[in-house]
Amino acid sequence: MQTLRGKGAIVVGTKRVGGQIALRLAAEGINLAIAYRSSRTEAEALRQAASSKTKRACLVQCDLSVEEDVRRMVSEAAEQLGGLHFAVNLASGFVRTPLETLDSQAWDQALADAKGSYLLTLHAARRMMDNSGPTRGHIILFSDSSAMETPYLDYLPYLTAKSAIDFMSRAFAVELAPHGILVNAIAPGPTIRPPGIREQTWRTHVVGRTPLKRESSPDEMAEIIVTLLKSETITGETVRVDAGVHLSGPEPANV
Repeated sequence: MQTLRGKGAIVVGTKRVGGQIALRLAAEGINLAIAYRSSRTEAEALRQAASSKTKRACLVQCDLSVEEDVRRMVSEAAEQLGGLHFAVNLASGFVRTPLETLDSQAWDQALADAKGSYLLTLHAARRMMDNSGPTRGHIILFSDSSAMETPYLDYLPYLTAKSAIDFMSRAFAVELAPHGILVNAIAPGPTIRPPGIREQTWRTHVVGRTPLKRESSPDEMAEIIVTLLKSETITGETVRVDAGVHLSGPEPANV
């Protein structure tokens, strides 16, 4: 298994679950480049917290939908961290789009997240190819447990984008295997109530629909990511951390 201490990682999407994952990686001694698009103040607070746990922590600004931004971010991160071995992308919108509101804008907005995962994986992997050893890098993407077999109502573009990311992780795993770069995905279920969902709705119709009647655990996601980054023969997997919600079937109507 790989040693993580002293290696560099980009973490994108650190406002919610991503912040907890970033701190867990820092606790392993991984040097962090914390990416942000516009929320520099929040990213700086996270950088300061991570700095107490690892040797290097920096900020990099990036819009993942802009290829030149992604190229620049990867280059800056590698230079500031002294190399790049890992990339973790949690960046995602979660926009409710009922059937009657669907249009091309809703599609484009959601699929931009899949494009961002594609661009980050592509350019991070090209940088990782310069590393030595049989295992040169590892990329972790985030899908959604319900994007695989059990879609729920009112989020068709979002779930389609997450389904693309799920498949993309396997396709990239095949493409990058000859270069010693591993690609895996995490597929959460309901995790930390989004601001747009009422507390009662969240507890009854979202968390209450999971077999375990619990939210997905960010701490468990972080532990699984650490384990995956240490691994050298696990690639092309999507790990569900979803309290069993994929077993529940589609969300009932009139929620």
